[in-house]
Amino acid sequence: MKVVILAGGFGTRISEESQFKPKPMVEIGGKPILWHIMKSYSHYGYNDFVICAGYKQDVIKQYFFDYYLHNSDVTFDLQTNQMKVHSNHSEPWTVSVIDTGLQTMTGGRIKRIRDYVNQEPFMLTYGDGVSDVDLRSLEKFHKENGKMVTMSSYNVGQQFGVLDSREDGLITGFREKSKDDGNLINIGYMVCNPDVFDYIDGDNTVFEKEPLQNLAKDEQLIGCHHNGFWKCMDTVRDRTQLEEMWNSGKAPWKVWCD
Repeated sequence: MKVVILAGGFGTRISEESQFKPKPMVEIGGKPILWHIMKSYSHYGYNDFVICAGYKQDVIKQYFFDYYLHNSDVTFDLQTNQMKVHSNHSEPWTVSVIDTGLQTMTGGRIKRIRDYVNQEPFMLTYGDGVSDVDLRSLEKFHKENGKMVTMSSYNVGQQFGVLDSREDGLITGFREKSKDDGNLINIGYMVCNPDVFDYIDGDNTVFEKEPLQNLAKDEQLIGCHHNGFWKCMDTVRDRTQLEEMWNSGKAPWKVWCD
């Protein structure tokens, strides 16, 4: 199953970092947060990635172009202009970085990579949040419930899309947060069937609005509640907190072994 990662936005709320690079390339512990997300998926055996790029996409492409060299021990013979690789510490990943447009909304970015998922179910997440979601259990939950989209839900009091759900997890509504709401939110980490593309009109479609609202209306959206760790890197303060967790050696999202 392929993993689609939304990584094309401007990251305006963390502009101190994102003026030079796309938000998913902002580093935690010397590695882009995008790398941390991919390592989590890879831990569960998902190694085929489709990156929906846009803003400063060249930074993402260059990172993966140089990945082998930067993660290997090498000797350079300057007289012969040859390079010898002694050991390779790269990942077993296939990474497709797709230009999904500079101004394209989230739904439009998803629709633009339709041909890259081969009409098969796919994982979908955002390029700015880390979690210890059990991704194999999430896939199993998706298959067992037979809905078009499964999303991970989480209890937190922030400015994210709110889910109205029944006790069985079926999501009956998806809307913007209001002061009267509880704190059950969408944290990404979704599984989608390919029919989801039919709910997206084009580049100007915000996935978190009409598509998810209509999926909920059609009883095709279900939530899988996550009780563990999740944090979105929305501001410089968030980045600092994640950096402190990583440096402590107790980063909750680090489910992989070195």
